[in-house]
Amino acid sequence: MLNNLANKKILLGSKSPRRQELLRGLGISFEVVSIDCDETYPSELKKEAITNFISEAKAKAYPNLQKNEVLITADTLVGLDGLILGKPQDEQAAFDMLQSLAGKAHQVYTSVSLRTTEKLVTFSDRTDVFFDEMSEEEINFYVKNFHPMDKAGAYGIQDWLGYTKVTKIDGCYYNVMGLPLQKLYRTLQKL
Repeated sequence: MLNNLANKKILLGSKSPRRQELLRGLGISFEVVSIDCDETYPSELKKEAITNFISEAKAKAYPNLQKNEVLITADTLVGLDGLILGKPQDEQAAFDMLQSLAGKAHQVYTSVSLRTTEKLVTFSDRTDVFFDEMSEEEINFYVKNFHPMDKAGAYGIQDWLGYTKVTKIDGCYYNVMGLPLQKLYRTLQKL
């Protein structure tokens, strides 16, 4: 379906198993590449400006891009009442994040950058996620059993917490997993 990329090699600059699974779902062959990048951002940035900045920084940090390659990088964060929730540093931070999300709506922002030797294109998406209340016992169960440390906001919508506590979403489900697929597909078609 992406005939314009038939002679291009797709590189995914992400170790996220969820992003890899989602990209495979588009029927795209790709190679995972490692990118070492400082993910700090200027404090004045807000919402998707943060994810845009980090996604582009990752794309620019890959040093060996060749003429026939397209590099895909991405960054996701959770916003709640003006606060930014990234990946928790430990189990206590994961517990605190989930407790703050319980019974509320929050926003998930993902930015994706596509880089070739000629250009860099970045787009972002936002999804509103609504959570039911959660008991301390439920939060502890999730933290102990579902590895929230590698997830923005300390949860994965595709696992137990999503099954039991997400009451509705407004926007792209796959954006919450870390890759807004419809926008990615459309952007790849135009590239």
